[in-house]
Amino acid sequence: MSRITSVRTEDIRFPTSLDLDGSDAVNVDPDYSAAYVSINTDDESGHGFVFTCGRGNEIVTAAIESYGQLLVGRDLDELVGDLGEASRRLIHDSQLRWLGPEKGVSHMAAGALVNALWDIHAKREQKPLWLLLSEMPAEEIVNAVDFTHIRNALTPSDALEILRRGEAGKAERIAELQRSGYPAYTTTPGWLGYSDEKLVRLSKEAVADGFGMIKLKVGGDLNEDRRRMKLAREAVGENVKISIDANQRWEVQEAIDWVNELAEFNPWWIEEPTSTDEILGHAAIRKGVSPVKVATGEAVASRIIFKQLLQAGAIDVMQIDSTRVAGVNENIANLLLAARFETPVCPHAGGVGLCELVQHFSFFDYAAISGTMENRMIEFVDHLHEHFIEPVRVEGGRYLAPQKPGTGAEMLQDSRDKWTFPAGQGWQQVGDRAAVTGSSNR
Repeated sequence: MSRITSVRTEDIRFPTSLDLDGSDAVNVDPDYSAAYVSINTDDESGHGFVFTCGRGNEIVTAAIESYGQLLVGRDLDELVGDLGEASRRLIHDSQLRWLGPEKGVSHMAAGALVNALWDIHAKREQKPLWLLLSEMPAEEIVNAVDFTHIRNALTPSDALEILRRGEAGKAERIAELQRSGYPAYTTTPGWLGYSDEKLVRLSKEAVADGFGMIKLKVGGDLNEDRRRMKLAREAVGENVKISIDANQRWEVQEAIDWVNELAEFNPWWIEEPTSTDEILGHAAIRKGVSPVKVATGEAVASRIIFKQLLQAGAIDVMQIDSTRVAGVNENIANLLLAARFETPVCPHAGGVGLCELVQHFSFFDYAAISGTMENRMIEFVDHLHEHFIEPVRVEGGRYLAPQKPGTGAEMLQDSRDKWTFPAGQGWQQVGDRAAVTGSSNR
């Protein structure tokens, strides 16, 4: 019997606000951060984290620690042997669920632990997560999904049918992924705080690097958005897609009017035009801005909200996030819901380690669920990858298949030590620069 001896949490932050990396109309000064956790036995460990923008990272870290007490002393073999039950034990804890239920800090904290258990499972099987999932029997995948409150859109029988349909040609698709990877798009040029020169330079570099789409942040000022869109369109030409992202900034009619003012620059999609919870509003916006597509999902709290967005015909593109919902299990549910409603999934990434984590879901989706890459891409942002055991690899505008066993969540120990907040050496070195520039954590 292998018992969990400890659940260790760490508050890790990077001062990205100093250079306005990640800045947009709402998140004006983010310090990309990770509420990090490791689940440990005497001879094994699994890793997970929740991405935040700086302040409040300590709150998520504390929540992970609280949920972790439900696991200390338990039989790891039992938990890993039934990850569906392990997930439900955490998410539906009769006392902690009051803090959600199934949304916000508590849900993300539970998800970090779920992901760490999957990290152990994948390492035991000596497979990267995407390959582990792709090769799992359909019945095991279905058993991992929590169908609570989504059965009116997706039943276990529906899910089993989708997965069995995906078995045809699966081996060939896995080989293709290992050979050629998966399409990416990049947000690197588009942060709202960047200068015009940097926007144009990075946009041209993105095209040269093989990306077929770039994304720009919008929503601060309409005239500025028009000017920046014009610069970006001139930089990339007419054959490269440009999507725009308002980060929930607008009211419904405002979103319709604003996007239509930008229509001459041919935006591919408008992302997060209004509140994530505004399901009927998204449906109205979709109708009002067509043929521009509507995409959302990075801040969607659960499979239950995704279900309703799909039922309402409110989105053209689902954007799952690897740490916003309750871990691997719930993102499997999200992928199956998207397949049920024939909606493409283009995951949200960037941040700290989100590229490393979320790529596994698109690879799994192509191999075992949707079987297509049409109008599907994974977001890529070239920030902070050097801190991970297996940094994401993007070549020629495509994600290359992860190779190492696990979920991709494990950070280098030196990076964790250096950027632990506030005592890590990195934060001590930031010192006066952060005070002068107004870094959000100083």
